[in-house]
Amino acid sequence: MQALFIGQTYIDVVFITDHMPTGDEKHVASDYAVSFGGNAVTAAFCCAKLGIVPDLIATVANDWLGRMFQDMCAKYAISLHGRKVNTSSLSFIMPKDGKRAIVRCRDDSHIHPFPILNLGNCRALHIDGHQPDAAIHYAKVCREAGILTSLDGGGLRTNTHELLEFIDVAIVAERLCEQMDLTPEQMLDYLKSRGCRIGGVTMGEKGLLWYNETGTVETMPAMPIPRERVLDTNGAGDVFHGAYIYSYLAHPGKTWREHFDFARAASTFKIQRLGNEAGLPTLVDIAKVRHEFEVRV
Repeated sequence: MQALFIGQTYIDVVFITDHMPTGDEKHVASDYAVSFGGNAVTAAFCCAKLGIVPDLIATVANDWLGRMFQDMCAKYAISLHGRKVNTSSLSFIMPKDGKRAIVRCRDDSHIHPFPILNLGNCRALHIDGHQPDAAIHYAKVCREAGILTSLDGGGLRTNTHELLEFIDVAIVAERLCEQMDLTPEQMLDYLKSRGCRIGGVTMGEKGLLWYNETGTVETMPAMPIPRERVLDTNGAGDVFHGAYIYSYLAHPGKTWREHFDFARAASTFKIQRLGNEAGLPTLVDIAKVRHEFEVRV
């Protein structure tokens, strides 16, 4: 095991339409994609696509969507440690004008306790706050073992405050700032107060506001991609997280500015493609994006 990711599994159905029918109305979408979903789950697939295959603790149901997800993991050689639920979770996503509307059907009632794994030579843990009991357990274990701990703070969860005490790298979304009634700058102060060595707020087209190991606050602008090329922003943050974990594992001597610059290019690739799987970049894809949209870090 090189890295462990923990999250909630979704199957994402993403569709492009210029009209949402109501009542007895019907309408034909212009395009669609079906893929794996979930914050840490998508990040795990991104890391695997880039060349470092992680282990994954994720929810799995004994239904046809669950079997589809297991096939997806097998395709990417991801070692899946399933935590049983009764029903697979679904997301219906409609991207439009750089935003996305989402309807979710979620089963997070775990039938069994989370699996206890031998971490072996694991060098990074990435969690999104789902499976809170597993998240806090492995965050504590990894912190004690000197293994990098990373959090995707996409939203406020029951144990977010407690969990942050054991997180080295906390990159959160603007949504968390809104839920906690904090500005992005105040969020950085909050993350520092919880002991996070690296902290940041992803702000979509406004880029990344973050601080480094010395506490110095920096900004990293989004790449200047034309708006008309932005097709599907769903999953862009998840790809960002998976890419910086890959970069950390592949190039531990690089700075976090370099890791985030790499991840920025990965998420720029993602937003130009429909669905999470189509949006997973290769190293060649990232090199092309960085060449085309090169901006100074």
